[in-house]
Amino acid sequence: MQTPKRLPVWRDERILSWSVQVLFLALVIALFAFLTRNLLLNLRQQGLGLGFGFLRITAGFDIGEHFFPYDRSHSFLDAFIVGLLNTAVVGFLGVILAVIALKGFMIPNHFLDGGVTGLSILAHEIFHVNISLVLVILNIPFIYIGYKKIGKTFAVQSTLAIILLSVLMYFIHFDEAITNDKILIAIFGGFLIGLGIGFVIKSGGVIDGLEVIADYTNKKYGFTTSEIILFINTLIFLTAAFYFGPEAAMYSILTYFTATKTADYVVDGFEEYTALTVISKDYELVKSIIVNDFNKAISVYKGERGYLPGAFDTKSDCDIVMTIVTRLEIHRMKEAISEADPTAFFYVQSIKEVTGGIIKKSRKH
Repeated sequence: MQTPKRLPVWRDERILSWSVQVLFLALVIALFAFLTRNLLLNLRQQGLGLGFGFLRITAGFDIGEHFFPYDRSHSFLDAFIVGLLNTAVVGFLGVILAVIALKGFMIPNHFLDGGVTGLSILAHEIFHVNISLVLVILNIPFIYIGYKKIGKTFAVQSTLAIILLSVLMYFIHFDEAITNDKILIAIFGGFLIGLGIGFVIKSGGVIDGLEVIADYTNKKYGFTTSEIILFINTLIFLTAAFYFGPEAAMYSILTYFTATKTADYVVDGFEEYTALTVISKDYELVKSIIVNDFNKAISVYKGERGYLPGAFDTKSDCDIVMTIVTRLEIHRMKEAISEADPTAFFYVQSIKEVTGGIIKKSRKH
């Protein structure tokens, strides 16, 4: 009598089911431990005791972005609940979108994304390993590096997001791909996974930690983060070309590009800041328009205007006015200044990061 062939551990449904249940339990325990630790830490920072009376005290601080009613007059309990719900809603929505992109668009059609997600799909397709398991294993080094470089909160939130992604990837199934049109897969699959990654980043974690290790390698070996990410993703797409053909690899590059641009837009959003510099003969009026009409702070440089071709000796002193605005505001501001001085000279610069100073007024509710 022939003994039945034993399945490898990574393909045994019973073991996989047990592993998923353990991961889910670990997720719940980690979430509880994280919330308890954060609560105790915040209590120490505020100089409050371990009783619950402090929860009724006015918080006195704002929460930048929130889905639920809140302002600085609310209590600590309200602030805690709103912050927790914000993180949970945004992170969960991001994970759901990533699962739909992977299971509904990309995996059934052998499409890849870059980074850890791309490596996981490759391992799943080539070695037939359960992708939920691969996502967790491949992200472990990124979580560790994130813990060392960024902090415990980032590591915990990333761990929760990755475990949730793995659990949902295991339980959620599509009978067939949402579409088999390659252009639609590249565009909408990339858009959805980029949206998911962006939302998880907004919630304080990651589900694809490639940039963490890229930044670490940048500090250690001197290559830029972009060069390292490009090198790793090039290897991924070359492997895809070898196993799935050049066409699938090229569409995967398009998917990756769509995902990257979408994630960047979600993280920066309409709040991406831009430096607007104005040189005008009516600089006092320009200052008034920006500060009084648009409620924006300004910086002023002392300079000269003139030096035009054919009139090089014609010049005059002026104030060069610079302000930081969002891209939703910049068009209206330029229109208002142009109406006051049609000859005003503008130039716009992209801003990578803005901290400190007065950027915008707090929201009022």
